[in-house]
Order: sequence, then structure tokens, then C-alpha cells
Amino acid sequence: MSRRHSVNRPPTPDVQDDDDDRAKEPTLVEIVNIKLIESGEKERLMELVRERLVECGWKDEMRALCRAFIKKNGRDNVTVDDLVRAITPKGRASIPDSVKAELLQKIRTFLVSVAY
Repeated sequence: MSRRHSVNRPPTPDVQDDDDDRAKEPTLVEIVNIKLIESGEKERLMELVRERLVECGWKDEMRALCRAFIKKNGRDNVTVDDLVRAITPKGRASIPDSVKAELLQKIRTFLVSVAY
């Protein structure tokens, strides 16, 4: 026999899950992020990435893509959200592998230094 669910409210769960306990525990990614922030390393890494992206010309390339998008669609017809939606996938895909590798190595070195 199937239960009919109310239109006004979601069905009541049959069994109480232990998801509440797991939701309180931070994930590994959250723990790493907290350590990076607390140590100030996250800001140093962000600055390193900014420098590397400027050095390799990525920032200028993104600026040119933004200008081309605005020119194509008309200055008055483009919002910041439109620009972000159009440029973000291209920007992420065009980050040089060398920058990604350097960042990953720095994060690994940091994690080894804080591990106990």
C-alpha cells in the first residue's frame, strides 16, 4: 500500500537518520580551509596565484575577453552577472597547468607542515 503525501508539506521520514551528527562534523575540505585561513597561508596563496596569472598574461586575456563580450552585446545590454556567466568557464579552463601545479605543491607542503 502506498502512502499519499500531503500537497502542503513534504513526507515525514520513516526512520531518523544520523545525518544530523555528520552535519556537525566539518569535512576534510572545511578543515583544510580553516587551517589555511587561521595561518594566513590562504591569503599568501591567493596573492601568489594573482601574481602568476598576471605574469603569464592570463589577466590581460580575460580583460580582452570581457571587452569583446561587451562590444559584441552592447555596453548598455551587459550586466556583471552576464559577464561572469560568459567568461568564468573560459577563465577557469585557461588557467595554465604550471600555475595549478605550483599552487597544488604549495598546498601539499603546507599540509605536511601542519600535520601532527
